[in-house]
Amino acid sequence: MKDKYSVTYLCKVAEVARSSYYKWKKSQEYPSKRKLENEILEIVIKNIYNNYGGTYGVKRMCLCVNREVPFRVNHKRVYRIMKDLGVKSIIRNQNYKGKSWAERISANVLNREFSAEKPLEKLCMDITQINIEDKKIYLNAIKDIFNNQIIAYDIAEEDGFPLVKKTLLKLFKMPLAENCILHTDQGFQYTERKYCDMLKRRGIVQSMSRRGNCWDNVPIEIFFGHLKTELIYLLNGKLSCNEICRRIEDYIDFYNNERIQAKLEGMSPVEYRKKIAGI
Repeated sequence: MKDKYSVTYLCKVAEVARSSYYKWKKSQEYPSKRKLENEILEIVIKNIYNNYGGTYGVKRMCLCVNREVPFRVNHKRVYRIMKDLGVKSIIRNQNYKGKSWAERISANVLNREFSAEKPLEKLCMDITQINIEDKKIYLNAIKDIFNNQIIAYDIAEEDGFPLVKKTLLKLFKMPLAENCILHTDQGFQYTERKYCDMLKRRGIVQSMSRRGNCWDNVPIEIFFGHLKTELIYLLNGKLSCNEICRRIEDYIDFYNNERIQAKLEGMSPVEYRKKIAGI
């Protein structure tokens, strides 16, 4: 078109200054250092995004990019390029539930005092969800802090108070220490009025973790961690729910009677309890 019309005329029609046109033209012929860097960054960011399945947000993307390129890049620049490319991390939904749903919240009586002088004095309870392919089951378990033994548990395909109630009925048959503390998180099963009333009638002191603080109930969380890494993650997804439940029961029996622990002087929970009791 410039063979038919002058640059001056074309710039006037496009309402663009001649100097701006020549500046743009020069940038196309001799791209700036920053433009070249940005072209490299686009390729690197796309590769990182694809390699990690879109799980990297701006901060982690920036850290990873700086390991790949020979020049320094700040997070603002990475954000702009990600936005231009339409690259966005897969963000987990923050489905926070306020306290309005809870019927009763108890104080943190246990207060991370994870030691006990005698059996059935301080207990921790929690529910964990177990997923194996398309199967989903729930385990509610109670751990005695004295010797780390799982003293009562139940497994069900549905989460809720009925599962907790079955476990409690087993617990109530045991010779609990006076003013026994039962510690849980603030799950909806443990804040129901029915649950609180059951403990009160039995003279059990109710204790709860602070909101969203798993460290307040770490003894039972440690057990769930061992259960999943040593059993659940190794199971074949073709197993039926009944078979999975049987494997869990076998593991808990092994955990209580055979699995030695350094903090129990190299003994299993049951062995340690028998030694202390002089059995």
